[in-house]
Formats: sequence, structure tokens, C-alpha cells
Amino acid sequence: MESKIVLPSFGALEWGILYFVLASAIVALLYGLFLVKYVLRVKVDSEKMLEVASAIEEGAMAYLRRQFNTMIWFIIALMLILFFVYLQVYGSDIRLPLGIAIAFLMGVFASYGAGFVGMWLAVKANVRTAYTALTKTFSDSLKVSFRAGAVSGMFTLGFGLLGATIIFMIFRQDAMKVLVGFGFGAALAALFMRVGGGIYTKAADVGADLVGKIEKGIPEDDPRNAAVIADNVGDNVGDCAGMTADVFESYEVTLVAAIILAAATLLDKSFVATYGNSAVDFALKLIMFPLILRALGVFSSMIGIWSVRMREDESDPMRGITRGYLLSGFLSIVGFAIVIWLYLFDPITGKPDFRFLIPPSVGIILAIVTMWLTDYFTHPDKKPATEVSYSSKTGPATVILTGLGVGMESSVWGILAIAGTIIAAILVFPENLSLAAYSIALTGLGLLTTTGYILAMDTYGPITDNAHGIFEMSGVQEERASRVLDRMDAIGNTTKALTKGLAIATAVIAAISLFRSFIDETRLFETGIQINLPDVFIGLLIGGAVPFLFSSFAIKAVGRAAFMVVEEVRRQFREKPGIMEWKEKPDYSRTVSIVTSAAQKELLGPGILAIFSPILVGFLFGAGALGGFLAGAILSGQLLAVFMANTGGVWDNAKKKIEGGFLGGKGTDAHKAAIVGDTVGDPFKDTAGPSLNPLIKVVNLVSLLIAPIVILDLNISVRVGIVCLALILIIIAVLLSKKGNISQE
Repeated sequence: MESKIVLPSFGALEWGILYFVLASAIVALLYGLFLVKYVLRVKVDSEKMLEVASAIEEGAMAYLRRQFNTMIWFIIALMLILFFVYLQVYGSDIRLPLGIAIAFLMGVFASYGAGFVGMWLAVKANVRTAYTALTKTFSDSLKVSFRAGAVSGMFTLGFGLLGATIIFMIFRQDAMKVLVGFGFGAALAALFMRVGGGIYTKAADVGADLVGKIEKGIPEDDPRNAAVIADNVGDNVGDCAGMTADVFESYEVTLVAAIILAAATLLDKSFVATYGNSAVDFALKLIMFPLILRALGVFSSMIGIWSVRMREDESDPMRGITRGYLLSGFLSIVGFAIVIWLYLFDPITGKPDFRFLIPPSVGIILAIVTMWLTDYFTHPDKKPATEVSYSSKTGPATVILTGLGVGMESSVWGILAIAGTIIAAILVFPENLSLAAYSIALTGLGLLTTTGYILAMDTYGPITDNAHGIFEMSGVQEERASRVLDRMDAIGNTTKALTKGLAIATAVIAAISLFRSFIDETRLFETGIQINLPDVFIGLLIGGAVPFLFSSFAIKAVGRAAFMVVEEVRRQFREKPGIMEWKEKPDYSRTVSIVTSAAQKELLGPGILAIFSPILVGFLFGAGALGGFLAGAILSGQLLAVFMANTGGVWDNAKKKIEGGFLGGKGTDAHKAAIVGDTVGDPFKDTAGPSLNPLIKVVNLVSLLIAPIVILDLNISVRVGIVCLALILIIIAVLLSKKGNISQE
């Protein structure tokens, strides 16, 4: 239906806005380059630290190159499919099908590029953070690590705004028809990078912990452990490159959703009746409004990032990080108000329409609430983590049970927060469904307005984790610096958990925003999605099951790869007895090769499931069933993602609390029990849980892309052929997930 919307030509005001957004994108990229220079200016005068850091950097960059070579052919095939499918939709007008296909490729490269740049600096900042902790103050070390993390954020802002603005400048009034391709490309790249990076990082982590800490009783990041380099490489490819790509696609999909829904207001008779002759011009303003908000986020993120530092009387870096985020959020809300005052006038009253200030502000409040909930349920000093730590006195079973309970509770509060946000957004425009849907999309925009700052918080985590590892592996004996890095590493776990919570919330908000567009495209506005109908209910059941099958693929993949890592590390300890006595050096490259190969082998199955499960349901059962499928996938995906992210986070920080001296500290039975909980939680919080974010958005975007074809009166043989192809590919994905199981190793 959106394909039939005709917008007026862009005037001087619209072109001025586009050039302002373009300039903001360039400012973001320039600020990112400035931060790169700031970090690289730190000189490291320790050959041992540089040697360890070099091995981590080499492994991380090699993995990303190999992943790109693996996924590029799949991407090219999908691009060609998109072109030929949309050629049928738009007929002889080749411009739009070609635009959608190229925008899809742009989305892939932008998402991958943001992750690549962020990780490239992260593997250079880790050693600089460690050396700064050794030679300077706690605050100096925090500034280096946090500003290095901010580079991924600024390049995400820059690439995201640059891509969207270029599409607007080329396709003008038809831009919203092409942007969905850009969002799909970003989401698919994020899915691949999240799944592959997650399998890599957690297979290495689990293998290193099980043999090193439990069987051999050696510390984390001990250079005698053959998996330790692979573990540190994994922090970068999973938590840095993967998360950056994930947030990038959330950033783009929420923007795409808002723009599409702004255009869709013209399909609403009540909107047109309310605003009369001004309806088209007002809709055009609503389309431009999200772009302006995104541009404002560049400047509020920059100020927030530069403000992060620790006061002399503080020992918790989380306080400085929280202050910076609150400053960034406050400046964003002030910016929203100024934009509305200067630009967004109600056509009826002629006055600034400050109703539009509420949704993005509510989005920022949701971000703060989500961060508070995640902090409460995962922070090592809060009650849940303390309880999980204390449960380790009676063994690993009670650690796992207590952590599962914490994770289950946290998912309930998380979904209630999202529900409250949606209700607040709807109540702003209760009289108009199209504006209510647009209002929901604006909450997603508000939540990710400070994307630059959010990614700085996330990438800070793997940088400090690596810094701690480099410090330990280089054999430096300095108690003060060790305590600083320990504390930064623990807080890094919390910041990673916070950003995962935000990413999950945006996935749900974006999916619900796109739901309205899906309803319009499938012409279900009058009938709705009636779950009392058998075919719709079947779609709901299948959609609810897909996140579980997807998670099964990811967790089993980690289990298989970790099994091989454990066997390899054991073999090296067995065949090289001098390793434990520091007389022989482990073969780190062998474990790096194992996890790299395993991660690449497991990429195809989850990608097939995400793309072809909505195609199967849509062409087999129809548009209503596809709507039910989306509802089921969104609900179970959100609950499962929050549950796994927070369960894994609380197990990890419970272990770190014990390592800090609680219950006797390292080497005790309580510590070993907590390590078991942590290893179980690793694929929860860093593989399956975060990968559900792009899954939710990929199935939504695929559904939106196929919606115009699903409702066509296709020849029965064509429909059967599509269903059979999708079913065969999904069966292949399931079989791939079972290939090379542990019993065959």
C-alpha cells in the first residue's frame, strides 16, 4: 500500500534538512577519527604486552575477513532475488527494484563496516588501556577505554545517517520504498556477525574456563592455557564487532519504521480528514522529523562521551558512565523540544505541536528504566548477584537454579516496561491509529538517539576484558593496576548487559512499529489478525517456536565447538607436560583455528531459518497467519532474549564477585561452582540471547518485503513451489545444526 503513496516534491526546507543530516553524519565520522587519534597517541612501552595484543589483533582481523568471505555469496544471491521479485511488483520501472537491491547491499556493507572499524580500534585500545592502568590513574584508564569504545558508536551514527541521507537524495519522494532494503541488509549482516561472533567467543571462553580454571586450577587469562588467545579474540568478534552491527541495524530499522509509518499516515482517512489540504505537507514533515532527531543524537552523544571521567573520591567507573548517559539523554530531550518549536507546527492551530516531544522522550525514559533493571539484576554489588554468589556454597546446581530464577523474573519486568512505553505512546494520539503507530516508532528513535554513547558503553566491555587479559598474560606484577583492571572488567560486564537490554527493547519496538506497515501492505486493516482462526493460530504457534529453534542452533553450536576446544587444550597439557611448569609454550593458533572454523560452519542454518520461516508461513497459510507468526516471534523472542542475557550476566558477575574475595575468593569450591554457572551462561548472554535481536527484525523485514506478493492471486504451482523450496531449506538448516554432533567427534 505504501508503494502507492505519492508525496510532493522536496522544497528548499526539505533539501536543507537533508544537507543538515548529511553534515551531521560527516561530523560523526570526523569525531570518530579524532577519537582514533586520541587513543593511538597513547604509547605502550612494554614488549610483552604488545606481543600478546598483536596475537589478539591478528586473530580478530583474520576472523572478520573469513566471515565476510563466507557470507558475501549468500548476500549477493539475496540481492539478486530482491531485484527480480520487486521487478514484478513495480513492473517496468526498473529504478525502484534496482534501488532496493543496491540499498540492501549498502545496508550489509554499512553494518559490517561499523563493526569492522569499532573492532579495529578495540584491538589497539586494549593494550593501551592496560598500560595506562599500569602507569597512570584509574580515571585516565577509563577515558582511554571509553573513548576507544565510542569510535564504534560514532561510525555507526555516521554510516547510518550517511546511507539514509544518500537514499533520500537519490530517490526523494520514493525513498521510504527503498529504505526497507537498507534496513534488511543491515539486519541480515548483524544476524551473521552476531551468530558467528557469539559462537566464536563463547566456544573459546567455555573451553578455556572448564580446563584452565576447574581442571588445572590456573587463573583466567593464564598464558599456559592454549585457549586464552582465542578467548580474548572472541571478546572482540562477538562483543565488539557483533554488537556494533546489531545496534547499527536497530538504529536503521527504527529509522526506517518511523519514515514508513509517517508516509502511511496518508492512507488513514481520519488523518486526511483531520488535516485536510495540509495533510500531505504535514506527512512530509513527519517523514523528515526522524532524520532530524537522529542528527541531534550525534551531538548529544559526542558531549556525553567527552564528559565521562571519574572523580577523585570515586572507585566505581559506573557512576561516571551513568552521569554521561544522563547528560546525553537530557541534551537530546532539549534538542527535541527546540526542533518541534522551530519546525513541527500543527496545521490546524499553527502552533508547535509538542505532543511529538512525548514519544521520543518516553523512549529515553525506557532506556533509563531498561538500564536500571539490567543493572539491578546483573551488577555484582546488587542483591540478585549476591544471592547467586552465596548459592555457590552448596554447589553448581544451586548456582544454576538461582540464576535461572533471577533471569526469569527480569524478563517479566523488561516486557512490562516495553508495554508501558507502548501504552504511553498510543495515549498521545488516541484519536488517530496512524499517528499512534508513528508515535510508537518515535519511542524507538528516542531510545536509540544516543546510539553513539550506548555503543561506547558496550565496546568499553570487551576492551577492558582484553586489557585485563593482556595484563595477566604479560606477567606484570602490580597490585594497584590489577585491582583497577579487575574493577573495570566487572563493570564492563554490566555495561555489556545494559546495551544488550537496550538492543532487545529496540528490537521489540521496531518490530511493533513495522507491524502497522505490514497490516497496511497485507490489507488486514479491516479484519485485523484474528487468532481465533485456525490458520492464524497455527502461524502464532510457529512464530513462537522459531526463537527457540534458533537458540537451539546457536547453543548447540557453542557446545560442539567448546567440546573440541576442551579436547585440544587437554591434549596440549597431556602431550606437553612442560606447559604447567612454564617450560613449554602452548600452541595458541590451533584453538584459534578450531573456533574460527566452527563459527563459519554454523552461520548458514540460523540465516536460512530467519529468512525462510516467514516465507513458508506466508505462502502456505496466507497473510493473516504471517501476522500471527510475527506476533509469536516478537513475544517469545523478547522474553527469551532478556531471560538469557540477564541469566548469563548474573552468573558471570556472581563468579566475579567471588573472584574479588567473597566466600574465600579464587580456587575455593564456591568459586568452581560459580565457574560452572558462568560457563552455562556464556552462550546464553553472548550467543543465543543477543542473536535474537536481529532475528526478530529480520523476520519482520522479510515479512514486510514479501507482503505485496503474499496477497497476490498466484498460480497454485508457483505457490506450492515457493512453499516446497522454503520447507526444504529449513529442513537443511535443521540437519546442518545436527551435523558433527559431539557423539561423532
